[in-house]
Formats: sequence, structure tokens, C-alpha cells
Amino acid sequence: MRRSLPPLVGLLLLATACTAAPEPDPKRTEDRWRPAPGLGWQWQLSGRLDPTVDVPVYDIDGFDHPASTVADLHRRGRKVICYLSTGAWEDFRPDADRFPKALLGKGNGWEGERWLDIRRTDLLGPLMAKRLDMCRDKGFDAVEPDNMDGYKNRTGFPLTAADQLRYNRLIAGMAHERGLAVGLKNDLDQIPKLLPDFDFAVNEQCAEYDECGRLAPFVAAGKAVFHVEYELTTEQFCPQARKLGLSSLRKRHELDAWRKAC
Repeated sequence: MRRSLPPLVGLLLLATACTAAPEPDPKRTEDRWRPAPGLGWQWQLSGRLDPTVDVPVYDIDGFDHPASTVADLHRRGRKVICYLSTGAWEDFRPDADRFPKALLGKGNGWEGERWLDIRRTDLLGPLMAKRLDMCRDKGFDAVEPDNMDGYKNRTGFPLTAADQLRYNRLIAGMAHERGLAVGLKNDLDQIPKLLPDFDFAVNEQCAEYDECGRLAPFVAAGKAVFHVEYELTTEQFCPQARKLGLSSLRKRHELDAWRKAC
């Protein structure tokens, strides 16, 4: 248990903390990257990274890659998105043991992963702040926070749409404070309310489920939509994707280096 300090000591520490506050992030909020519709991209979360795909945007795992990888992609003229899971716990991450058991809900369908109780922002906020610090410190330009639609799933917690809005806005705000652009992952139902908070969108399988039109507000606002399909052929989804202004790929489920762009 944290013991209280004598009043004088507490005041001295408070004054020290105020004078020793860190400098504002050099990437000011207004200067952050804002990806425009139609940008080509590569999304690779498994296998040895192939840095040679000739596209302006890469989306890679934030934990798996060091700052030198991000710097190399920058030298190649790429912007780099930091993939993080912010709505689910993963037992294979180096910070997994920092998550209190009370935060862990049901499995989300992926081995070693469980939904998080996003209502507990008092506990999750500091944990996610450290992850976003990692993305910033490695030099990433943006973050893709995954599993941000728990309220639509069987998480083991009675999550509401209001809980999800509050949490998604918290993550977006923390990313912006660090000079990072931030993408809304899936969560189509809340696009009308979250559009002002997010700089781009990342979507899986909107064509398969006949939902791509719901992403139109991002494009209309001049914000990119990075989209993938797994089961459909490019012939099946690319015509609509081009019409809507999406940045669309066909990928394998493992999200290795293979890609087929529209």
C-alpha cells in the first residue's frame, strides 16, 4: 500500500514534479501525419519483414520491430504505423504480467488473447500510455489500436457503446498527445461519433460483409481508409473499393508479406 507523505515533503515533491515536467513532444499535435485517401500501403504483422514493397505506408507490429526498422523504412520514403492491441490482452507481450487479472475477460478468438475491461481506464490508461510511448520513441508516425469494438462482442464484461466511445477517445487523445496519428479499427457503428477523433481508418472485410459504404465519411473528410479482404478476390472487391476511394489489399489471414493490391 502506498503510504502518505508528511505535508511539507509532499509539497516539495509536488513543486519538483512541476518544475521537472518533460518538454512537450517535438511532434506537435497540429503537425502530425494525416494520411489522405488512396495511399498505397503494406500491412505485415508476421514473418520476416519485407521492406521493399514500393508503397508510401507500412503498418507493422510495434513490439516486434526496433527503432532501426522504423528508421530504415523512413529512409525508403515510407510512413510507418505502429500496430498495437489496445482492447485485448496478449499473453505473449513483454508487458503481459503488468495487467491485473481483474481486467481480463473472455478469449477473443485468437490464441493467448482475452478481451480487456475497457471501463477500467484508471488501470488501462497508464498501461496503454507506456505502449504509446514505445511507438513514439521508436519513431513511428501513427498507431493502429486493435480490438476497439469489444462492446459488440462477448467479452465477459457488460460493456456499452458509451464505454467504447469513452475508451476509443482516450486512446486517440493519448496518441495525439504524443504526436502520433491514430486510426479507427473496424467499429463501423461508431464512425459518425468518432470521425473527428481519428485521422484514418483500418478495416477488415467490409466488402465481404457489404459494409464498405459505411466508411465513406472518412474519405469525404479527406482521411485514408486502409482496407483488406481475405476471402474475396480482387476482382470481387476492387471495383467498389476504387469507387469509394479506399486503399485496398487482399491479404492472407496471417498477414505475412504477401499482398495483392487493387
